[in-house]
Amino acid sequence: MATDKQKLGDFGEELIKKKFDCPKCKRTKTLKKLPPNFKCADIICDFCGYLAQVKTKTVTDIEKFPSKILGAAWQPQKDRMDAGIYFPLFVVLKNKNKHSVFYLSSDLQTEAMFIKRKPLSSSAKRAGWQGYYFDGTLLEKFISRLI
Repeated sequence: MATDKQKLGDFGEELIKKKFDCPKCKRTKTLKKLPPNFKCADIICDFCGYLAQVKTKTVTDIEKFPSKILGAAWQPQKDRMDAGIYFPLFVVLKNKNKHSVFYLSSDLQTEAMFIKRKPLSSSAKRAGWQGYYFDGTLLEKFISRLI
């Protein structure tokens, strides 16, 4: 059974898949969800191979970009940044009945936008695991609203 956070993430990925054409090849109905826990990407175009991350956050005001957005595992993201690889980012803001969608291309991303979190404590279920979050105050300067 999916958790509320997983359901929220699924909502965002389904929304992007259904509402948007591939930003790279412009084909319709080619965006597909990647398997859960695929590292650093959530969506792929099954025609051109375009990859993107989708982050979904529950907010009270879909017009106001949040100061923080949870990312995923730090080490795979750090390894890609060290190699100069960034994936485009869709951010879905959702409240009860409304949503907004923002987009940040990979060429506008910088390492400063990714903030490493503290590792989970030794008593945690996944002790030592380390995630990151996006600095929304930096993203906000470059991100574009789509809907």
